[in-house]
Amino acid sequence: MRSSTVHLHTKFAIAPVDPRIFGGFLEHMGRAVYEGVYDPRSVHADAEGFRVDVLDALRRLRFTLMRYPGGNFVSGYHWEDGIGPRDRRPLRVEKAWDSREPNHIGTDEFLSLCRQMAWQPMLSVNLGSGSAEEARNWVEYCNGAIGTTYGGRRAANGHPEPYGVKLWCLGNEMDGPWQIGHCSAEEYATRAREAARAMRTADPAIETIACGSSATNMPTFADWDHRVIEHLDDQADYISLHRYVGNYSGDTRDYLAISNSVDRQIEDIAAIARAVQAKRKSDKRIYLSFDEWNVWYKTMSPDNSAQGEFPAHLIEEVYNLEDALVVAGFLNSFVRHADCVKIANLAQIVNVIAPLITRGDDLLIQSIFYPIEMFATRRSGVALRVVVDGPTYASNWGETTEVDCSAIHDGGRLHVFVTNRHPDEPAAVQVAVADRRIIRLVDAEVVGGTNPKAANSFEHPNVVRSEPFAHARIDASGAHVIIPPLSFMAATFALD
Repeated sequence: MRSSTVHLHTKFAIAPVDPRIFGGFLEHMGRAVYEGVYDPRSVHADAEGFRVDVLDALRRLRFTLMRYPGGNFVSGYHWEDGIGPRDRRPLRVEKAWDSREPNHIGTDEFLSLCRQMAWQPMLSVNLGSGSAEEARNWVEYCNGAIGTTYGGRRAANGHPEPYGVKLWCLGNEMDGPWQIGHCSAEEYATRAREAARAMRTADPAIETIACGSSATNMPTFADWDHRVIEHLDDQADYISLHRYVGNYSGDTRDYLAISNSVDRQIEDIAAIARAVQAKRKSDKRIYLSFDEWNVWYKTMSPDNSAQGEFPAHLIEEVYNLEDALVVAGFLNSFVRHADCVKIANLAQIVNVIAPLITRGDDLLIQSIFYPIEMFATRRSGVALRVVVDGPTYASNWGETTEVDCSAIHDGGRLHVFVTNRHPDEPAAVQVAVADRRIIRLVDAEVVGGTNPKAANSFEHPNVVRSEPFAHARIDASGAHVIIPPLSFMAATFALD
């Protein structure tokens, strides 16, 4: 058995963990909205048509905010199509996914759902085929008083109180040739700057997220981000990062090391943001919004045969054990970079590359659900710097520790998140806190198994799931746990 020591000190703090890094993303794509969160024909539908079983499962993940309505969808979306009486809303053929959009769910329905679920809304404006004026009017519809033109329209639609939407994305993936309205960094920055200025005339208190480069393998990566931040004139509060990963080589060990690359992506864009801040001699720091992330590689090409359906079955990824461990790696990375990553959104929440899948009135919880849930109950506090002393291995993502870890200090408690990347051997892990004494294990769970390709199905829904973990030995040197191979453990310890 191979041993690793996790070294911690409660004074070696990174930053408080922003609860907004535990966010989700709901796009009008495939069956995410229709037959996902909303299905008035289902036996599980509430009075508004939302699926109670889906919402109950999502509550377990305790998402703090929700990005909407896209994604690529937003670059062809005009928000006024989705307000007012449903029977008067237009049926559109939207171009991002070649799908039919009836607009049965729009601004008011989504924001009502956010209030029901205690999600902070994060709306994306159309800077592809839309305009700065359209974006500004949407802010007024959501946040304006009844005496304003669009605040009055909101009130006439049955919602007199302003919603107070604070977070607004300035378009989506505008460096991508696939995007409606694709343009250069300078042209995008001009659109985004003017839109942000116009939007703040409706509500000066909003925060805005500019489009960063859409992927690390894009030829625009990093240079786009630098140019956009430089030309925005401090009109954005955050720059976005997107990342989808997969096991293209079939090598589980190498796949689990990809969190090294996520760390690098964060550090590269954070460095660019600070460099531009220094060059411009600005007091304003641009933070990072990792507002699309997930495992996605098995269903990269939408099924053209499904595109005539409504709703179409698009990119409904089946997740396995190794995917769940990679999702844990993303969350470890966000915690380790709590000083610069302030927002993150799992893409997406149901049916479309999601932890939940519906089939008729049935609901399946996929493997990636469990590490998110294990973090969700332990996310409060200050992220600590982590040093892992133990065996490493070579990967395409650099030298990699067999044990991946993050930690959060929450007063008298310590939350520790550990993945054993080894496919065959358990890991003996010592958690050593230099300035405090661990006195007991409060609670812990583990998700793992012997087969990295193991996955849940409607016929066998509990193949991969979290289980209680109680095997910790506490002594003067710290906590000692044995983590099985291919496993992720989340634990809370009491400190003296």
